[in-house]
Amino acid sequence: MDKQLGLAHFWQQGDAVSHALAVILLLMSVGSWSLLLIKLVEQWRLRQALRHAVPAFWQASSKQAALEVLTERDGSGQLVGLAAQAEQAAQAYAAKSGVGLGGELDAGDYLGRMLQQALLQAQSRLEQGLTVLASVGATAPFIGLFGTVWGIYHALISLSGRSQMTIDQVAGPVGEALIMTAIGLFVAIPAVLAYNASTRSNRLLLAGLERFAHGLHAYLVAGVRQHPPAALSSAALQPQAAVSGS
Repeated sequence: MDKQLGLAHFWQQGDAVSHALAVILLLMSVGSWSLLLIKLVEQWRLRQALRHAVPAFWQASSKQAALEVLTERDGSGQLVGLAAQAEQAAQAYAAKSGVGLGGELDAGDYLGRMLQQALLQAQSRLEQGLTVLASVGATAPFIGLFGTVWGIYHALISLSGRSQMTIDQVAGPVGEALIMTAIGLFVAIPAVLAYNASTRSNRLLLAGLERFAHGLHAYLVAGVRQHPPAALSSAALQPQAAVSGS
C-alpha cells in the first residue's frame, strides 16, 4: 500500500466516536497515573511517620512535648490527627464524666469508640482514589474493545463498495482498529497493578495506625507507655505504674 498506516492515519480516518473514545482513554490513563503518584507519596509519608515519629512520640517527656514532636515529624498528618482526637476525647470525658445519659460510660469504652471512629476516618482517607483505579482497570479494556469494533465496522463499510479487494486493503484498516484494544490494555494494566499494590500497602499502614491507637488508649486510660523513655528516672515512672496498677 502506498499510504503509511499507523496512529496518525488511524486518527485522520477516525470519526467523532473513535476520537471521543481515544480522548477518554487518554484522560483515564493520565488520571490513574496521577492517582498512583499521589498515593505513593501519601503512603511513603505515613510509612516514614510510623517508622520515626511514633518512637519519638513515646520517648517524649510529656503529652505536650509528644504532640509537638509528632507534629514536627508526621508528614502525613494521620498520626497527629489521631493523637489530637484521642486527647480531645480524654478531656471531654474528664469534663463531662457523670453528666447526662452517658455518664456511666466507662472511660476505656468511650476512648475506644472515639479512637475507632478516628481509625475509620484514617482508613477512608487512605482509600481515597482506589475506586477510580478499580473503575479504570475494569472499564478501559472494554472501551478499547468498543473502539476496535467501531473501527472495524467503519473499515468494512468503506471497503464494501469495491468490486475487487486485496488482503492488504482489509488488513490495514483492521490492524489500525486493533490499536484501540491495545490502548485500552495499556491503560487498564497499570491501574489494576496500582490498585492491588495500594490496597496491600493500605492494609499494612492501617495495622500500624491501629497499633498506635491501642498505645494511645492504654496510655490515656491506664498511663501505660508502649515504649517508656530511657531518659526518665524510675521516680518519674512511679506515678504511671501506680495508675496502671489501680
